[in-house]
Amino acid sequence: MRRFRPGEPVALRERWRGRIWAARALTLVRDEDDVQMFHLPPDAPAFAAARDGRLLREPADDWELVDRRWDHGPVLSFAWPEVAHAVLLLRRRDGSPWCWYVQLQEPLRRTPIGFDTVDHVLDAFVELDGTWRWKDEDALEAAVARGDFAREQAAGFRAEGERAVARILGGEPPFDRDWWSWQPDPGWPAPTLPEGWDRP
Repeated sequence: MRRFRPGEPVALRERWRGRIWAARALTLVRDEDDVQMFHLPPDAPAFAAARDGRLLREPADDWELVDRRWDHGPVLSFAWPEVAHAVLLLRRRDGSPWCWYVQLQEPLRRTPIGFDTVDHVLDAFVELDGTWRWKDEDALEAAVARGDFAREQAAGFRAEGERAVARILGGEPPFDRDWWSWQPDPGWPAPTLPEGWDRP
C-alpha cells in the first residue's frame, strides 16, 4: 500500500469490533519505515462514538458517530511500526506547550485513506516537569470486568505505557530534540476526511 506525502490529509480511525469508533482528519508529516508523524490542527474534522446523543467513554455494543470537530490546541503525534502506543505532543489553544500524552493502542494499520487502530483505553499524561500519571484506569478496569480485554492484556497495556513514559523521560529518539519549536508548513492545506472514511 502506498506511502503518504508530507502535507497530505489522512484519516486516523479507531475501530471497535470491526466498526469505526472514532475518526480524525490529520495532516501527514512523515511516513517512513521507522516512524509516522501527524499534525492535528484546531477545528479539524473529527467524529466520535455516541449513543442517544451522549458521547461514549467506553466500548459499547451499539453507537453512532457524531460530529466532534477538534476543539483543542494543535497536536503533533508520533507512531512506530509494530509499537502498541503513540505519543502526542499537546499544546493549548494559544499554542503554548501543555504536555506529552501516551495513547495506548494497537500498532497502526495502513489503509488506502490513512491508518486504523484499536484503542486500549488506558493512557498517560507526562507533564513538562517530568511527573506523570495514568488516565482512564477506571475505564480499563470496567472494560476488563465486561470481558472486552483479559486481565493479562490490561497488564500488558500498563507495561507498554510505562515503557513509553520511560522513553520520553529518558530523552530517547525522537525525544532527544526540541519538538515544541516545530511548526507545520504554512503551505499545507487544512486537513479533511477523505472520501470513504466512514466505510468499513
